[in-house]
Amino acid sequence: MRQFFKSTWESLDREAWQRFFMAVAGLGLAFAAAVFSSVARERGNLLTTSIFAITALCLSLIVGLLTVPFLARRVAAARMKDAFDYELTREGIVYIVVLVIIGIAALNTANNLLWIVEAAMLAAIAVSGIGSAADLRRLELDVVVPKNAFAKVPVQLRVNLINPRLWMPAFSVKVFTPVDKKQQRRSWEWSKTEFVFPKKKRWLRVPDYTLSRRNPPPFQPPILTRPVYFTYVAAQNTAGTELEVAFPRRGHYSQEGFSVATRFPFSFLIKSRKVALERDLIVYPPLLQPDDFLEILPMITGDFVSFMRGRGTELYRIREATPQDPGRFVDWKATAKTGQLKVREFTREDERRLRLVFDNPEPGRVSESAYEHAVSLAASLACHFNTENIDLSYAGSCYDGGLHLPDFLRYLATIQPDSRDPQFLDALPVSQDYNVILTSRTPGTLPSALWHSSYVIYM
Repeated sequence: MRQFFKSTWESLDREAWQRFFMAVAGLGLAFAAAVFSSVARERGNLLTTSIFAITALCLSLIVGLLTVPFLARRVAAARMKDAFDYELTREGIVYIVVLVIIGIAALNTANNLLWIVEAAMLAAIAVSGIGSAADLRRLELDVVVPKNAFAKVPVQLRVNLINPRLWMPAFSVKVFTPVDKKQQRRSWEWSKTEFVFPKKKRWLRVPDYTLSRRNPPPFQPPILTRPVYFTYVAAQNTAGTELEVAFPRRGHYSQEGFSVATRFPFSFLIKSRKVALERDLIVYPPLLQPDDFLEILPMITGDFVSFMRGRGTELYRIREATPQDPGRFVDWKATAKTGQLKVREFTREDERRLRLVFDNPEPGRVSESAYEHAVSLAASLACHFNTENIDLSYAGSCYDGGLHLPDFLRYLATIQPDSRDPQFLDALPVSQDYNVILTSRTPGTLPSALWHSSYVIYM
């Protein structure tokens, strides 16, 4: 009982109760002022009567202004929250046809038994509507999605259906993604313009409006791609299920709402209610298969190792030789002085710095399949070299992320051909890093300083 009173107290709408008591107090004062106004009128005191009457009217007006709009907004919000959509099922159509036939027969024959059957069938429709509305009312939904995923790789989504009601369970509830038919249609809209006459000299300029056709917004792929069915959810309980979903393409997936629907109890109608719940998911580019990816990896690694060895020019120390040291690093002078085999060790011998560069082409420069392959290749290279003992950095057209792998993968997840930075490679500073460049340029057009320290992959 204590837990019941505690949950009831926490679920109370304190603002609504405050408005209620304020309204009761204000109306009580207005009623008292009206009573005093009547008493003063009977005694013939005109001034006192006017003061109390005006006070009663002002108090009533204040209560109305403070309470009525608030209650209207609450009722409108509650109706929007509990608004239902209806869809007639095949069973419901057959049922209505039978109902109409029996009604016609009852009218023609004046048979009381047919009227009783007709009334029972109409009562079943009413019971079905009330039962389905009660089944969906106050149900809550929670969809747990990962922060990111790779395209074509299954991930786990968890759908939780919460029934906070005290005693009534939920039966036969389906959770799915609603289809907004209004957004898919082209509509008309008024836009502000200016009427100019004549067009060249502009003597007359008057604000004007034009009616233009508005295209629907671009289709946003949903996160929940197939419905989830819950047979039974007990009162004050939560039912959850794991759903395996694979997204076919990279990009930003966003969903602003879900729907819960039921056929309970007689399956005449599918009654659904929208639940406002925003979820976002970044889907990274698909990683290439080992056969496609490992063809160029040995060439990149070989050029990278050769470049890093050639940079070892600054002497760090002279130490004793080990069987793994190559003979070209032997210091013969130190060996002659000490009588032991000595080798030279350079400061940059173990510094392995690699920069992955994605040169985003202009629209139409490469085919869509070649572009998607280049994006997937960049993501695959980034994931591969991130596991190696390499100081890895990233660069790209309009890339403003950091040095972390998720930043670069997020950049590749939403990138599209763009012409904002066509001279990106020309302005790219040459550093001490070895570059792996993915570009749509033709061979021989890269800066020579960048060419000598890079491995270039053409889209």
